[in-house]
Amino acid sequence: MDLTGKVALITGGTSGIGQATVYRISRTSAKVVFVGRDEENGRLIEAELEDEGRDAFFLRADLSVPDEAREVVAETIHVFGRLDYAFNNAGISGSNRPLAEQSEANFDEVFQINVKSLFIMMQHEIHQMLVQGRGGSIVNMASVGSMLATPGASIYVASKHAVIGLTKSAAIEYGPQGIRVNAVSPGSIRTEMLREVFGGDDALNRLEAIHPIRRIGIPDDVANAVAWLFSDQSSYYTGQSLVLDGGLTAQRPMAQSRQSDAPDRQGSGAQSSDSLMLSRPTS
Repeated sequence: MDLTGKVALITGGTSGIGQATVYRISRTSAKVVFVGRDEENGRLIEAELEDEGRDAFFLRADLSVPDEAREVVAETIHVFGRLDYAFNNAGISGSNRPLAEQSEANFDEVFQINVKSLFIMMQHEIHQMLVQGRGGSIVNMASVGSMLATPGASIYVASKHAVIGLTKSAAIEYGPQGIRVNAVSPGSIRTEMLREVFGGDDALNRLEAIHPIRRIGIPDDVANAVAWLFSDQSSYYTGQSLVLDGGLTAQRPMAQSRQSDAPDRQGSGAQSSDSLMLSRPTS
């Protein structure tokens, strides 16, 4: 895939899925501005890509601060002169507890970053693409949580439903101007965020058994999908959520015995009920 001459903006670009996407898009010969709060890692990524001869620029910004979010597109134009693609990836998972025990502070923080900052970014990205008059492609980070609820993750799940609503609305409003807007909805992806939620790689390894392809995803799985959504290869695709979950949501949930020695489909012992609580944070 060759995106020579194009400019991409990627938020949440210093770790996990965002970092993988920065590398993937830079290596298509596009110019990339990537945003994050981790300045040390951001500079390391920038230097590595520059050593490869890539055009990559790290911008430190905290998108939970609206005034900082509003400056990102302007800075992208200052650096590279145009904007063709955007991946609004920045997000958090928030605290994990039943809805009646959730705090308003957690609600506000999750929606500030997962929804409001994405909304602000989309406004400025779309405005720039309209000014340029050449269309563009925007990809938003959703989750399988935009389709399925997980106990304890009500606020996160609600925020990802909101992302899908913004995605579909923008797609139908700006399709006539050549701007495509889609979302990616990953399931369990092996990132530091997911390790923190489930307690490490051993826990993530146990999740593999309930996925039809018997593995969980890696950040490159999502980065490759974003590259396709940016490219003209997906020119007829808009207003959609591209699910990347190893087939998890395609299968009908199966009732399982509470006995630890109950056989599963592979004859190796049943998964605990906790193993079904998958795919909340992804990036």
